[in-house]
Amino acid sequence: MDLLRNTVQPYDWGSRTLLPELMGVPPTGAPQAELWMGAHPTAPSRVFRGEVLTPLDRVVAEDPEGELGGVTVRRFGPRLPFLLKLLAADAPLSVQVHPDLAQAQAGFARENALGVPLDAPHRTYRDGQHKPEMIVALTPFRGLCGFRYPADTADLLDSLKVPALRPYIETLRTVPEPQALAEVFGAFLRPSADLLDAVAQALAVAVAGSEEAHIAAYDHIAQVCPGDPGLLSALMLRYVELTPGEALFLGAGVPHAYLSGLGVEIMASSDNVLRCGLTSKHVDTEELTRVVRFDAPPARVLTPREEEGEQVYPAPVDDFRLSRYLLHAGAPWRRVALDAPQIVLCANGTMTLSSSEESIDIGPGQAVYVPAGAEAGLEGVGMAFRATTGTAERLG
Repeated sequence: MDLLRNTVQPYDWGSRTLLPELMGVPPTGAPQAELWMGAHPTAPSRVFRGEVLTPLDRVVAEDPEGELGGVTVRRFGPRLPFLLKLLAADAPLSVQVHPDLAQAQAGFARENALGVPLDAPHRTYRDGQHKPEMIVALTPFRGLCGFRYPADTADLLDSLKVPALRPYIETLRTVPEPQALAEVFGAFLRPSADLLDAVAQALAVAVAGSEEAHIAAYDHIAQVCPGDPGLLSALMLRYVELTPGEALFLGAGVPHAYLSGLGVEIMASSDNVLRCGLTSKHVDTEELTRVVRFDAPPARVLTPREEEGEQVYPAPVDDFRLSRYLLHAGAPWRRVALDAPQIVLCANGTMTLSSSEESIDIGPGQAVYVPAGAEAGLEGVGMAFRATTGTAERLG
């Protein structure tokens, strides 16, 4: 087992206080948006092997069968297939979607053939993997997820009383759902400055006379990101609030944006993001519209289910599996033994991960990497999350 040394990503939308408060360290004054735990080559965790602090992706590459187990290597190749994060948002993230596996493979090959460098700012596909993800709220958490029903969006736009929105309202009310969403979303990707300004002003008026949480959320976006074309795209998305312990699963093609809060996020280990607004990063609207799913299913808010002594958050993918332990004094020793790699994260309290050879104490924000086949157990007081693959086989 290895205590992970992890990288904090200082994205500008990050909170300056949420991660330091969780970890019990002084704030730096800079945004601290994400703490990455895993072997993604952009910011791999580091572990001591011998006397050398070594990136986890290199450790895995040197002995994939020993680190990941045969099941994981056969299914995903010689790589850790999931990435675990603590995410702390204080401002809206970009409105974005992720590709499915076939789209990612095709896009990655296409940009490679064109000679686009992997680290180029205008590159869209950083790898050939899909990026399903799930966020579990540690604090009240707000976000946008998936399209609203066209009629609901039409009602929202109508309430703003902006004359220039009338053609889009008519489309949303009279055209079949997929076509209506595609037409209006496509038009909203390139709005005029006058329309953006009129909508922002209308939201400021609307929020003053409304107690609706979604109106306040859209107005906040307009205030924080003035003049950003992503505002109109955001108006088409469902507003979602998670209470601590609830989760949201996001599959391929689902437009979304997190707005605020602290959560544990797990995803397939990929960096493929297609953005359409609320960002200063590369926006590829043509590819985005090929990837977006133009339908309006309800948001997938999840609660954990009890399964053999742990609380499991169900997800319809096998790249990752996320579960939670609520530990208390006198609780039985929780056995952590799988034929798959694992990362155990302490979200609050203090706890010890023990094997026959060693013990590692961890506190809030600290995590331990457990290679496939390791016999270990967890005890203490607080809340822990365990990340592994959906194909993990239990030992014993």
